[in-house]
Amino acid sequence: MNARRQAGWRGTAVALLAALLLRLWFVLHSATVAGDTLIYGEIARNWMQHGVYGFALKNGIPQPTLIRLPGYPMFLAACFRVFGPDSYTAVMIVQALVDLGTCLLPAGLAGRLFGRRARMAALWIGALCPFIATYTANALTETLTLFTIALCFYGFERWQAAGANLNRWLWVVALALSYGILLRPEQGLLAAAVVPAMLWIAVMRDPERPLRAVAPVLAASVCVLLPLVPWTLRNERTFHVFEPLAPRYATDPGELIPLGFMRWYRTWAIDFASTENVYWNYDGTPIDVHDLPDRAFDTQSQYERTAELFNAYNPKPNATAALDLRFDALASERIAANPIRYYVTLPVARLVNMLLRPRIEMFPIALEWWRWNEHPAQTAFALAYGALNLGYVVLAYFGFILWRRSNHASLTPLAASMLAFVLMRCALLLTMDNSEPRYTLEFFPIAFVLAAAVFARSSESLQRSSRSA
Repeated sequence: MNARRQAGWRGTAVALLAALLLRLWFVLHSATVAGDTLIYGEIARNWMQHGVYGFALKNGIPQPTLIRLPGYPMFLAACFRVFGPDSYTAVMIVQALVDLGTCLLPAGLAGRLFGRRARMAALWIGALCPFIATYTANALTETLTLFTIALCFYGFERWQAAGANLNRWLWVVALALSYGILLRPEQGLLAAAVVPAMLWIAVMRDPERPLRAVAPVLAASVCVLLPLVPWTLRNERTFHVFEPLAPRYATDPGELIPLGFMRWYRTWAIDFASTENVYWNYDGTPIDVHDLPDRAFDTQSQYERTAELFNAYNPKPNATAALDLRFDALASERIAANPIRYYVTLPVARLVNMLLRPRIEMFPIALEWWRWNEHPAQTAFALAYGALNLGYVVLAYFGFILWRRSNHASLTPLAASMLAFVLMRCALLLTMDNSEPRYTLEFFPIAFVLAAAVFARSSESLQRSSRSA
């Protein structure tokens, strides 16, 4: 092994050690076991111990559910089997190790695209990224989802470099896509971004026999969907509904969906504070009308009617059909008064908030972090975190521009699939009720690769990578 390669291995080892230490620090100092973690954990435990994919024991028998896809409960059940039931610390340590792969894979892809210097830059950018590291200390789907995204794009490039035919990297991509969908239903967008690009590459490789060229990709695409077949059949047999993924509002058949309340909420909601104080609390926890921002009311009459609604709701905080109709009527009034605000301004504001808000939701920091006079240290930390997040966005943007310029302003299929995934996910987030920064974490594996282009040694390395891609 030559000296240059030895130095590369040492640099990689140091970066991975730093990455692991950062993630273990989060596990030891900011681990969270609450909310969705407990839902996933209960499903996994009942599945493992009782053979029932469900929760909420009734007469000693777990009740089936379909509100969560089986990908993450499968992971938890495997960890519980090895380390013991409810061994969440062990789960988080395993996630920390998985997250090292989310650092290595974008680095490997950046190295193949832009050279050795970019590879090390991408590795350190991912290793020291606190935003993805934070979620290793929470038993949620994010860590595994990020890994599947990184694996998918890395496998895509290796598949193309290996001849864009029936090779092992095609099945790596298929595995990443398949498990990604089992983790979160919207990860079907990743397949929608990647599969057409792969079909295009296959056709261009053998334009005279296009059907033969695309056959391997089509076969792999079918395999991506196969794991959803038993899940769909189970839901049909158990609940008598056609549900190949998971319900949008995470409800089992027959449960009330407060669509009127959600519609009213979308007439004013922007920030994560509203998500936590109002959206998550509805149907189970009293809500103080004073927690609503001024933009939730256009007139004094609307304020009084909203206060009346919560006065009726709070004594017994349960969503009812009657209350939902009243919220829906209030929403209709506000939408009619300003449709641009409802259909354009607020959805865009929620998306921007998810992209650029300081990612401090997992820290004991005030939701209204910007109130300097009340908690200056927390405000300063949040601003620093926000600046760091903006730095990742800016680096990724300039890296994308450099990559595109090196290819004479056109997009390679790999770059096009990355851009398509980002744009389709942004379009989906425009339809979301609740603004949560974690919904944009999926962009970070791509950001690591793009940011590394800024650190490529020269434009020649970018040009070579573009030709090979």
